Amino acid sequence: MLSPPSGTINVALVGVGNCASSLVQGIAHYRGGANDTAGLMHRRIGGYQPGDIRICAAWDIDRRKVGRDVAEAIFARPNCTARFCETVEPTGAKVRMGRKLDGIAPHMHDYPEDRTFLPSDAPEADHDAVVAALRDTGADVMMNYLPVGSQAASEFYAGCALEAGVAFVNAIPVFIASDPDWAERFRAAGVPIIGDDIKAQLGATIVHRVLTDLFRKRGVELKRTYQLNTGGNTDFLNMLERKRLAAKKVSKTEAVQSVAAERLTDENIHVGPSDYVAWQNDNKVCFLRMEGEMFGGVPMNLELRLSVEDSPNSAGVAIDMIRCAKLASDRGLAGPVHPAAAWFCKHPPRQMPDDEAWAVLEAFIAAAA
Repeated sequence: MLSPPSGTINVALVGVGNCASSLVQGIAHYRGGANDTAGLMHRRIGGYQPGDIRICAAWDIDRRKVGRDVAEAIFARPNCTARFCETVEPTGAKVRMGRKLDGIAPHMHDYPEDRTFLPSDAPEADHDAVVAALRDTGADVMMNYLPVGSQAASEFYAGCALEAGVAFVNAIPVFIASDPDWAERFRAAGVPIIGDDIKAQLGATIVHRVLTDLFRKRGVELKRTYQLNTGGNTDFLNMLERKRLAAKKVSKTEAVQSVAAERLTDENIHVGPSDYVAWQNDNKVCFLRMEGEMFGGVPMNLELRLSVEDSPNSAGVAIDMIRCAKLASDRGLAGPVHPAAAWFCKHPPRQMPDDEAWAVLEAFIAAAA
């Protein structure tokens, strides 16, 4: 039996960076009366509108954010994304000092203060404190927005969500939902999880996937391809340490390989971040090339340049993920929510072509209507 919608979805943020800024601005945008649905699947999902989302708790490690209301912290440096909502009312949730673990790459200390993290000296959160905060604030969903490569830190917060019985949405490319052991832990605890690694509304990977699928359906043999991305936000700066990119490259590459007619050999496919260009700020530029053979073995190639504001590009998707996570909780579901993960994520537990993922997710949403 379905639990009736509560009218609100209380969300706890892990990481108050550019993506969190765009999410919080987006919630305020819709709560302020905007009627458009740009970037959203539906105005309502399971009875919930975007403006029903409330930020109830948040964790970060930057001293410019810790102790401030989330509505203020989202505009603190090193955040540099577009400010598209001028009025963001105080949330009542102050940013708490989080757990550092592997959340900061050592090389980040070598860059100017307005471009990198300035760790707070406040005592770090422990497991019991995070669990207590989740319970005390009535959190329904925890949203993981930690930097790429934060495997230990992501596992720390995932464990807290498990104990508190809070649905977990993993927006970053560390493998939690797609890891069989973690998936089983969430299933056994009766807690839903959606992940891993969010697909943006119209980002480099979804465009690459759609074109790869188009090649397959039109009988064009894909011989080789690359996707090169540049940006100037802390995400790109963080990823200059290549060791932190292992899961990111797997996630993005598998998203493309999974819809190809035949898997490409490693030397014939390159998908991943390429370089940090400070003046781009939160603008991301993708350079995409695909080489193939058409009828009779005649060669062809496609080149594309895509420029998007990186963080707002994923905010609408995040709103849909949060609502689907709450819907799964209302329905008493546990473990990976496969329809949502397949549509919203680059590295879900089960890969599906996008048209199939869209259909199964629409059916999942409709079942709660």
